[in-house]
Amino acid sequence: MPVVHMCTIVPISMTVGANRIVPTVAIPYPLGNPNLTPADEKELRRKLVRKGLEALTTEIHGQTVFKD
Repeated sequence: MPVVHMCTIVPISMTVGANRIVPTVAIPYPLGNPNLTPADEKELRRKLVRKGLEALTTEIHGQTVFKD
């Protein structure tokens, strides 16, 4: 079953063997940024979810980091 690991520290994800890795924002707020306006934060979250869905539907061979 394909899964996506969304994380703030990519080297740890690679060490534990995650195959599809999507870097996120920061340790206390992996999928958000409280310094943004509510509308901008919503767009940031949508962007991360879209990247996760792209990673989920992409055929890969080995560990892959999906950057912006």
